[in-house]
Amino acid sequence: MDCRATFGRSQRRIEREAKMKIAFIGLGNMGGGMAANLVKAGHDVRAFDLSEAALAAAREAGCTTFTTAKEACATAEAVVSMLPNGAIVKQVYWDDVIGHAPEGAILLDCSTIDVATAREVISVTEAHNYQMVDAPVSGGIAAANGGTLTFMVGGTAEAFARAQPILAAMGKAVIHAGDAGNGQAAKICNNMLLAIHMIGTCEAFAMAEKLGLDAQTFFDISSVSSGQNWSMTSYCPVPGVGPVTPADNGYQGGFAAGLMLKDLKLAMEAARAAGAKVELGEHARAIYEAFAKDNAGTDFSGIIRTL
Repeated sequence: MDCRATFGRSQRRIEREAKMKIAFIGLGNMGGGMAANLVKAGHDVRAFDLSEAALAAAREAGCTTFTTAKEACATAEAVVSMLPNGAIVKQVYWDDVIGHAPEGAILLDCSTIDVATAREVISVTEAHNYQMVDAPVSGGIAAANGGTLTFMVGGTAEAFARAQPILAAMGKAVIHAGDAGNGQAAKICNNMLLAIHMIGTCEAFAMAEKLGLDAQTFFDISSVSSGQNWSMTSYCPVPGVGPVTPADNGYQGGFAAGLMLKDLKLAMEAARAAGAKVELGEHARAIYEAFAKDNAGTDFSGIIRTL
């Protein structure tokens, strides 16, 4: 007997058994790429969005599309959602998922929402015999399309174990952050820190210029010194300095300032609820709130234009 052939058949059988019927609700800039990567991984993706253009793109990527979320969830073994805010997440799960997805399905909400709502939705779905995780992402549109997102996951160890292979098909890192809601906690703490870093990096570049220091020279020095941070070395806000970033494209693409403001507001809400002192976080929120009034679609690194 050819052992290699036997191994090959066994491996294909395991891979077939790992494929799932997955309902995907929310096919926007992030969700569309994520759903496409689930198709590439061999899953049967049953997609729904309110936008016909988004549905057409999903069909092009190999998804089966439906006219309602309820239909997409019927017979699904897993449900993945990527939605704009907590109110919509609750509405979708209350109206379209609970009682429509088969009991025992694993539910994964990848939206960025407030911690309290994430914990409420998970508690209610668990009461209806589902397992669920909150799994917000780090990484922009390019990472969603390329399958290189980082997922921060809250939920029980058992729910995480079921969710992990699905998330791994869409990302480079899947990290269990602890109990329900902790994925959202990790996301908003991370993005608050990112906002603070970006503002500080922009201020440093702007001051260097006013002092007569060349931007590339400052980058060369600071990127290997104690001021080094991701906003400088991986996402430099100065055109032509460091790796290619949205700064090299007129601050278009990447992570919109309006979305950063949304995350900062969620962080401030969570900080108030927890009694956490976040003075720099609050200052960053105020700065991005002013910037986003006229620049909500501009990449968040475009804050350097205000300096």
